[in-house]
Amino acid sequence: MKRSAIEMENLTYDIAVKKAQLVERNPCPNGVHIVDPLRVSMHEKEDIISLATQIQNADKQLKSGTCQKLCVILDQIKMLQAQAMEIIKESEESQLLHNAACNFTKKPGHIYHLYQRSSGQSYFSMLSPEEWNDKVDQKYLGSYRLEYDLSWTPLDKIKERDDKMNWAEKCLATTSLAAGPTPMAIDFGSAHE
Repeated sequence: MKRSAIEMENLTYDIAVKKAQLVERNPCPNGVHIVDPLRVSMHEKEDIISLATQIQNADKQLKSGTCQKLCVILDQIKMLQAQAMEIIKESEESQLLHNAACNFTKKPGHIYHLYQRSSGQSYFSMLSPEEWNDKVDQKYLGSYRLEYDLSWTPLDKIKERDDKMNWAEKCLATTSLAAGPTPMAIDFGSAHE
């Protein structure tokens, strides 16, 4: 029984020595011969095991820290993918709205009302549903503002978009583009209020 414990201790020691990566011996540092090179490299078994344990703990902590950072990046990738899908969806919706029939020149900044005739044709009108007084056989599909970038904003999202644009304009106003890049103090909270 005692022999087995000693063999196990020696095996643990041998594994620890391999893991610990001790510094190579130099019997003649800076040209000076060491009287007893073996005496310089003497160490206790517990010291080697302790060193190997420290290395193992450092490996675990580094792995954990790296995994945490990769998880943050994964979350950012998912968020960017969702934003990309939203941009594609908005672009497709804007394209459909631009293809709706219209007998006037649409101007950015104005609100237009989308209707559908019984024939299935979608078209824009300047008249709101209240102005029609239900005198025409058509289905009201929604109201949109044409933006200056030629995208469309649904009527119920106009205030939210205006708040974001006001915030962005404030950010631009706090920087001096002529003076070169400067750090900005941006309040990100006010863009979502």
